[in-house]
Amino acid sequence: MKYETQILTTPYQQPDVYGALSMPVYYTAAFEFPSAKAMSDAFCGRSMAPSYSRIANPTTTYLEERVRKLTGAVSVTALNTGMAAIAYALTCVSAAGLNIVASKHLFGNSVSLLRDTLGSLGIETRFADFTDAEAVQSLIDDKTCALFFEIITNPQLLVADIRALAQIAHQAGCPLIADTTIVPFSVFRAKDLGVDIEIVSSTKYISGGGTGLGGLLIDYGQFDWSQSPSPVLQNKTRRVGKKMAFTARVKTELLTNLGALMTPQAAYMETLGLDTLDIRFKRQAGTTLWLAQQCQHLDGIKKVNYTGLADNPFHELSDRQFGPLPGAVFTIDLASREAAFSFIDNLHVIRRATNLFDRKSLAIHPASTIFGLFTDEQRQEMSVSDATVRISVGLEDGEDLFEDIRQAIQ
Repeated sequence: MKYETQILTTPYQQPDVYGALSMPVYYTAAFEFPSAKAMSDAFCGRSMAPSYSRIANPTTTYLEERVRKLTGAVSVTALNTGMAAIAYALTCVSAAGLNIVASKHLFGNSVSLLRDTLGSLGIETRFADFTDAEAVQSLIDDKTCALFFEIITNPQLLVADIRALAQIAHQAGCPLIADTTIVPFSVFRAKDLGVDIEIVSSTKYISGGGTGLGGLLIDYGQFDWSQSPSPVLQNKTRRVGKKMAFTARVKTELLTNLGALMTPQAAYMETLGLDTLDIRFKRQAGTTLWLAQQCQHLDGIKKVNYTGLADNPFHELSDRQFGPLPGAVFTIDLASREAAFSFIDNLHVIRRATNLFDRKSLAIHPASTIFGLFTDEQRQEMSVSDATVRISVGLEDGEDLFEDIRQAIQ
C-alpha cells in the first residue's frame, strides 16, 4: 500500500471490544493479569502484555507500531518530548570516557545537553561543522561512540550530505544519529541514506496543532553494535544479537530507570495527527516555498533563507535528499535586532510563539530566545544572527500570510 493508505490501516494490538475506529486512551497506571505466571512474563519481557504504564501502555504502543510500519524500523519508542528522545539516544550509546562528534549548529538545548549534562558525566562532545565532512572525520577516534546532527539545522538551515556522513561513521564503527524533525518521514526516508537512529520531535508535524509534547526514537536495526566502544552495548549484543542491542537497552533499561514514556493522552492525540500528517505537510511546505519566493522581492528584507529556493547554496543537495519541499520553515534577515523585534511586534496573523509546524504560523527571534542564554561569541560560532527571524508556516492562506509579512516590515 502507498503511504497515504498505509497510515490509516495499522491494526490494533488487540481488537477493541466495541469496534472503536480510533484507538482508545488506556488512562490507567496498572493492568490486571490472569495469573502469577502471566504477570511474571510481562515484567520480564517474555510477553508483549503491558506491565505498568511507565514502561508500556497500549495507546502509546499503538502509536509506536504505526510509526514503525510507516518507516520500516525494527523498533520505535515514544517519549514525552523530543529532548527526551535525544537524551535517551545519546545516553544509550555513550559512557564515561567516550566521546560524541556532534554538529556545532544544533538546537540550543541539544548543545546544553551535550556540553553540560553529558559533559558532567564524563562524556566528551567534539563539535564540528557537519557540512564539512573532512572536519567531522578528523575528530573521530577509537573512543567515538556516535555522530549526531540535524538534517537541516534550526535556525541556520544548513544541509549536510547524509550519505557522506554515513560512510564516515560506518567506516569508523560509529552509528549515525540524526534529528530529522524538520522534514517528516512521510517524504524523507532516513534509513535509505544510512541513518541508524532517527530522532523526531513529534510535538511538531505529527501533533500538528501544538496539542501535546512528544518525541520518537526510531531504530532501523542496521548498525552492528558489537563495534561500539560502549561496554554496555557490547554486553547487550551477546544477549540479544548485534543489531538489537540499542533497542534492548532503551526498552529494558532506560524506560524503566528514567521513566519518560509518552503518556497515553499525548499518544492518542499524536495518533490522530498521523492521519493527516502527509496532507498537512504538503500544504504547509508548498505555502512556505511560495512565501519564501515572494519575500525575496520585499524591500527591507536583506536575506531569505529556504533550501527549496533555486539560488540557495544548499538547494541541489537539499532537493536530492528531501525533494522540492524541504520543510515548512524559513528565515528572513532584516537590518538589525531592533528591526527584527519591530517586525515581530507588528505581525497580526502570524503568532509570536515558539514551536514549529503548528497549524498556525509562528514567528520567533532565535538569538534572543532559543539561544538567548548563549554568549555573543557562542551565537556567532553557531551562526545565529541577531537579524534573523524564523517563520514556521501553518495552514493559513498564503496570500494572507504574505500581506502580514509585508505590512509588518513596512
